[in-house]
Amino acid sequence: MSFQVNKNMTIGEMLQKDISIAPLLMQAGMHCIGCPSSQGETLEEACMVHGINADMLEAALNEYLANK
Repeated sequence: MSFQVNKNMTIGEMLQKDISIAPLLMQAGMHCIGCPSSQGETLEEACMVHGINADMLEAALNEYLANK
């Protein structure tokens, strides 16, 4: 079974489990994923700050991971 993300996970947790999602986060508009403060933000918090729909990004990340 592949790893799945959820919007309550921190950016740091997600990147530790699978760094290959970094380009998807950046394409979605999260260009600050390397910033130390972003590592402690949940996906939902980061999406709120960047005006991104967290549910849609969560689904896109999980679709990518499932098809990897």
